[in-house]
Amino acid sequence: MADPVFALHIPDGFLSGAVAAAAAVPAVFAVAYGLRVADRELDDDRVPLLGVLAAFIFAVQMLNFPIAGGTSGHLLGATLAAVLLGPWLACLVMAVVIGVQAFVFADGGITALGANVLNMGVLGALLAGFLVGAGVRAVPLSRTGFLGLVGVVSWLAVMVGAAITAVQLAASGTVPLGTALPAMLGVHALIGIGEAVITVAAVSAVLAARPDLVRLAPGRFVPAPARQAEVAQA
Repeated sequence: MADPVFALHIPDGFLSGAVAAAAAVPAVFAVAYGLRVADRELDDDRVPLLGVLAAFIFAVQMLNFPIAGGTSGHLLGATLAAVLLGPWLACLVMAVVIGVQAFVFADGGITALGANVLNMGVLGALLAGFLVGAGVRAVPLSRTGFLGLVGVVSWLAVMVGAAITAVQLAASGTVPLGTALPAMLGVHALIGIGEAVITVAAVSAVLAARPDLVRLAPGRFVPAPARQAEVAQA
């Protein structure tokens, strides 16, 4: 994005050591737990999905869409990853994507890597896992209702990440909270709309082709004959 103050990819030097370390702790925990979940749950059928989804999110993040005033945004992908993989595996995928961006493309600072993983990956993935998962369990959502929920959570995940980034920058003395928070939320309210549109389009395509891959709605949108066949095979 044009101005680092408006970006979720925090560069080196924008966070104090204490803030960077404090943000890294939950990020490391989430990734470590994601590795445990991967070791427990992944099989030969699901491993390729992680690689394909990570590659897709990485590629789409490289494509910016214009917002306003010379500012642009791009897909974060945490909600998409959580809907298809579950929240903890999504944390793992997002950490890989953001880590490659930082180390290979210098998109986001190395010292701020923990904060970037937390803000753009972990928070969105866990928020989606909680809200979308709770919605599916609580209400018999239609396909349209499910996609609507995914869209709202996608937007909300961007806003939460933007708010936390503003707090981190303010706590580091980089920019006052009264300046950072309105700027971040104003820009990312628009970016979140793009995030929601792309995420809903991607999830809708998966529902049309392979509804069994939607982890946060297990079996909900699989046609009845297919569910019966799965039960018979089991």
